[in-house]
Amino acid sequence: MIIWLASYPKSGNTMLRALLTSYFFTKDGNFNFDLLRMIDQFPNIKIFKELGIDLSKKSEVEKNYIEAQKIINKKKDSLQFWKTHNAFCKFENKYDFTDLENTSGAIYIVRDPRNVIMSYSNHYQRTLIESLNDLKSNIAIKQTINDNLPVLLGSWNFNYNSWKQLKKLDKYLLVKYEDLVKNTENVFENVLNFIKKLSKSEFEINRSKIKKSIETTSFERLKKLENEFGFSEAKTKKNGDKINFFNLGPDNKWEKSLEKSIKDEVEIVFSREMKELGYL
Repeated sequence: MIIWLASYPKSGNTMLRALLTSYFFTKDGNFNFDLLRMIDQFPNIKIFKELGIDLSKKSEVEKNYIEAQKIINKKKDSLQFWKTHNAFCKFENKYDFTDLENTSGAIYIVRDPRNVIMSYSNHYQRTLIESLNDLKSNIAIKQTINDNLPVLLGSWNFNYNSWKQLKKLDKYLLVKYEDLVKNTENVFENVLNFIKKLSKSEFEINRSKIKKSIETTSFERLKKLENEFGFSEAKTKKNGDKINFFNLGPDNKWEKSLEKSIKDEVEIVFSREMKELGYL
């Protein structure tokens, strides 16, 4: 059964993936970039090709999201993690993104939208105005530059609110990026306990391994690894230069450089959710 690591882009999903892969897929908790392959992104082109889906037909892909997840769950009996930026919703009010037969639960990573907009702008090489419009719009985006699989991202607040429907079923854990950065050990332990509850597993919470996972996935170390070896998820500018995926991290503070007019609009448009999350 799938545990989703769901988030709006540039909200800390990769940090949590790094922690989880170093903890679950190593003996000692020592992280390297290759481990991230253990938590892949959904939708995944390989699975849809396996289904024989014509990837050029968007509706056919959307219609078979559940079938793709059935294949995932048939291949692995144990609990597994998949990253997604998709909202928990229906495509064109017809096709579900997922269902409870294929989903064990979700960990939703959220970040202050005033900081998301700045990180998003750098990553996608869009102006702050363009990035603001993206955060406000119910748009479908492409998963990667290498394929055309549709991802129904939705607006920042639509994406956030959509996954809360699992909360009443006790299959939802909210992780604030800011808490994950400031209080990594306690937050990560809460994540592990949530996974333990969902999986009804008796795996041991190994504190020394938690500490090693945290040590080897610090933002400074991830940035250093990217500078030395590159990072496959980094995007490329039109001139061919790579855009650092690990750019500012915790030092990305909207108070320093976000234009007041954009800040004000973000706070107005997302007021309800930002107050709910303690950002306002």
